[in-house]
Amino acid sequence: MDEPAPTPGGPAGPGTPAEVEKVAITAAAADLVAELAAEHGPLLFHQSGGCCDGSSPMCYPRGEFLVGDADVLLGWVADQPFYMSAAQYEYWRHTHLTVDVVPGRGGGFSVEAPTGKRFLIRSRVFTDEEARRLETHEVPPGRRH
Repeated sequence: MDEPAPTPGGPAGPGTPAEVEKVAITAAAADLVAELAAEHGPLLFHQSGGCCDGSSPMCYPRGEFLVGDADVLLGWVADQPFYMSAAQYEYWRHTHLTVDVVPGRGGGFSVEAPTGKRFLIRSRVFTDEEARRLETHEVPPGRRH
């Protein structure tokens, strides 16, 4: 099966060079985010650490999930901020993430759970050129939306 092409992730988050994005979103996932934002208001993504929902990205209404000082803002997808814990970021720092959507039940606390669809992450290692450009522009923890 061919992977869907990601769409631009939205404005680069603070501290992220605009020319190298760390996170993107597919058109299908962006459509679902737009539907969810219309119902729930502004959202945010937080990459799960693998406990209850594996490594699924969790989507929450902003204000219902507290972003901590140890969370890293990777960028923006469909005009929503995307965070990951700093500890998990150490494992994923060399990886570009793409938020996608597939049929299935999402994480119990993620807003897409009742829709019959779930967000998932597709990943690839940064190219040598992307890694070189990112080397001097590392994303610091604690960035806010």
